[in-house]
Amino acid sequence: MAAAVLVVAGALWHGVTIATFQGIWHDLIEGPTEPMRYRFVSQPLMAAIVAIRDGLKDVRAGRAPHFWKALGVARLREALNATARIILLGITMDAIFQVFVLKRLYPAEALIIALLLAFAPYFLIRGPTARIARRWHGAFSHR
Repeated sequence: MAAAVLVVAGALWHGVTIATFQGIWHDLIEGPTEPMRYRFVSQPLMAAIVAIRDGLKDVRAGRAPHFWKALGVARLREALNATARIILLGITMDAIFQVFVLKRLYPAEALIIALLLAFAPYFLIRGPTARIARRWHGAFSHR
């Protein structure tokens, strides 16, 4: 819901033009060389820590690997809830960056950055973590 609000706010605030998409692309590609480049490390790192924690919880709870269950709404919602703080922190970090460096606020761009740098790594790391932990746990439990 918040994502939709940010996208609509950005579209209403700045309009949707080719220049808007070019600006987003420019900021995404050149972002790591600008003052807030640490977001390209800190957000994925925080997402990875939470994903590993949740993957280990999946193993302890005996749940199926995350990828296959993530196709369901309940697990996708669980992943969003688990990364909500990281996504909100990412949006906040990017908004601060935009205001101080770009002198403008692009809400949709902040959301895109947060989803790419927080939610995507979380989604990609959680399932493999559970699989590795399951195999490792299985190797030690059979001895």
